[in-house]
Amino acid sequence: MPFALTPATIDAATFRSLQESASLLGKLSQAMSDDIGLIKELHSPLVRGDIFFAELLSIHEELHADQSLPRVPLLIQRSDFMLDESMGPRLVECNSIAAGMAPFGEQAHHLHQYIRQQWPAEFSRFSSAATGQLVPNNAIARLSEAIVAAARAIRSEAGDEGAPTFVMVIQENEDNVFDQYLLERALRERGVRTFRRTFRELHAQLSSGPNERLMLKNGGAIDVVYLRAGYQYCDYIATDLDTRRCCDALRETRIFIERHRVAVNATVAQQLATSKRTQQYLSEASAKTLEKYKMSASKVQSLKAILAEMRSIDTGTADFLRQEGQAANWVLKNQGEGGGHCLFDEQIVAQLELLSGDDYAAWTLMRRLRPVARKTPTVIIRNGVAERVEGLVSELGLFTAHLAGRPLLQADETDPAYLGYLIRSKPPTVTEGGIHSGSGVLDSLIYN
Repeated sequence: MPFALTPATIDAATFRSLQESASLLGKLSQAMSDDIGLIKELHSPLVRGDIFFAELLSIHEELHADQSLPRVPLLIQRSDFMLDESMGPRLVECNSIAAGMAPFGEQAHHLHQYIRQQWPAEFSRFSSAATGQLVPNNAIARLSEAIVAAARAIRSEAGDEGAPTFVMVIQENEDNVFDQYLLERALRERGVRTFRRTFRELHAQLSSGPNERLMLKNGGAIDVVYLRAGYQYCDYIATDLDTRRCCDALRETRIFIERHRVAVNATVAQQLATSKRTQQYLSEASAKTLEKYKMSASKVQSLKAILAEMRSIDTGTADFLRQEGQAANWVLKNQGEGGGHCLFDEQIVAQLELLSGDDYAAWTLMRRLRPVARKTPTVIIRNGVAERVEGLVSELGLFTAHLAGRPLLQADETDPAYLGYLIRSKPPTVTEGGIHSGSGVLDSLIYN
């Protein structure tokens, strides 16, 4: 796993502000996911231009044709930010489905503790805040405790005894597994039985039990379903199982899960409530519109302050971007999750020229962020090779957890929704900062 030798710096006030913003975004995401009409209104225009979101919206409408759903929405969200050099903290995106890597964020924190202790001279050479406090990151414990709290709530309601049961839904031939294993180990240490299953396996192994309980073959009643799959179209393709059309078998598996009394992360509604389409709606919405989600005027103001400008695509967008320097000020994004879905500079106009009217709603322009670069050179290590890098820039992901809209951890915590953080840093010359599929490296934070 690639990593930075020394952590990124941040001041305590900024980090606290990001924690508050992440918790606010988590609460808002759940509230918006409950707004069935808005979800349909926002995503109906995508149906002709994005086959995957057409499927998600179809699932959403089928689920909500019922008057109520027994599943309990468990929102484990990662809100990703950058610190723009002129505008300050800005939201990049929110991830409600398969929002992973929190355990790696904690491991990077421990790694930097070790490096500073073992090689203080080298640490000081490549850090502008070598004597500062490393920002604590207890992501593994807090994430696992949040899941345990959700599982116990479901199990207690059902009156079931014995160990809680957790099912992680994984992709076929998954190779991005090690943060998953760290989470599963922490859950088992807390007395939770853990199972790993693909959608294909669940298609044959799920059934209904008493009191709307979801049952796993040879596993008993399930308390929590945690999706690390389902955020891309290929996760639902199973041509040997489909009877009517592509993806009908595994889409039914996801529907079947939500029709039972089980904590689910992420529900289809949560997934749609954190789409780029919804993010654009938030960036354009008036303060009065957002106040209907039981947010105070001050919280709405705080939220609007972190949202970057976003614009819809239409027939005039390419001409607008051809104006001198305009393309360099924007990022073109589609609705995809998982990295590799952003276009920059001359790629933007080239892509726009390939689009037709039905495609426009599936894309959006976002004001390009210019993140603050490190003042001190550092070293990144990738595949055992060290490379000195000037001006490393970072993306800050903060994790929060809510069950049915309520924070999951103890009420006496300073912020009971906050779980921990993940820092991904990259050289300033690259645009794709993912760790699993990009040029990013694991990092952590130190107070300056």
